[in-house]
Amino acid sequence: MKLVLAGDTMLGRCVAERLTVGQAGYQEIVTEAVRELTAGADLCVVNLECCISDRGEPWPAPGKPFFFRAPPRAAGLLAWLGVDCVTLANNHALDFGVPALTDTLDHLARAGIAVTGAGADLAQARAWRLLEAGGLRVGVLGVTDHPEDFAATELGPGVAYADLRHGVPGWLTDLVAEMAGQVDVALVTPHWGPNMTPGPVEHVREAAARLLEAGATLVAGHSAHVFHGVHGPVLYDMGDFVDDYAVDPRLRNDLGLLFEVTVDEQGPVSAEAVPLALDFTRTRLAVPHEAQWIGWRFGKACAELGTQVTTTDDGRLRVPLR
Repeated sequence: MKLVLAGDTMLGRCVAERLTVGQAGYQEIVTEAVRELTAGADLCVVNLECCISDRGEPWPAPGKPFFFRAPPRAAGLLAWLGVDCVTLANNHALDFGVPALTDTLDHLARAGIAVTGAGADLAQARAWRLLEAGGLRVGVLGVTDHPEDFAATELGPGVAYADLRHGVPGWLTDLVAEMAGQVDVALVTPHWGPNMTPGPVEHVREAAARLLEAGATLVAGHSAHVFHGVHGPVLYDMGDFVDDYAVDPRLRNDLGLLFEVTVDEQGPVSAEAVPLALDFTRTRLAVPHEAQWIGWRFGKACAELGTQVTTTDDGRLRVPLR
């Protein structure tokens, strides 16, 4: 089975304008060549870093700089890409409040896309989702370590929040163990750590180890906006997939990766990372000089974690996961 994973997918602001004005074709946001990879997979999971709504007011958090809201048509884009499940456990799911989160859940449900990491109350926000393909059962569990004020409560909507900076809480390890006992692949997809870091910070590394001990067979993180290295079955950060963000000239968050994970009956086997280029509001396959830089940086990031990267004949970057 092939499982495709992508990081931060931000369809608000200028991406939203492009989706709305003139009803731009979806291929103007993500090229057909990239869509062939996502839609051609057995399963596809992404981090949706925005709400989907035309309602709501900006979240009243002092100092919060960014608010991301995509139009309802964004759910159609995700369906066109072949996305099977999104995690909303991140720091933008509630950017426009509870009404917009409610709309997001409704739009995704109508598009046939499963959601983890957010919900109408604490139980729904923490619930993991079951996906099936190729005779295998894949559990997906989303969680975020920021912001605390987005956290769902027993009676109120929000995201699955865990203060991973101070350890992995028991409720999370219990959920991972529960999920692992019922599936062939237990995927935990955390939104963790600070933005714009070249590698995983200490609390992220420690949390990854605890999640594996609890039973996770694959951990795929996001939040930094740049890809990190891979060690064992941990993709520490997948970077960005679609956005309109300013580009850091050193970390080059406009050059990214799409991960295709090969899975068998014993779990994840290997991952092939496909080099991407994120033009302003549009994602495409990287051209050779871009792919060369991506390969260099990914190889360096993996080597720092003790993982060797090999390059396939078609330019993919392959890493073992076990």
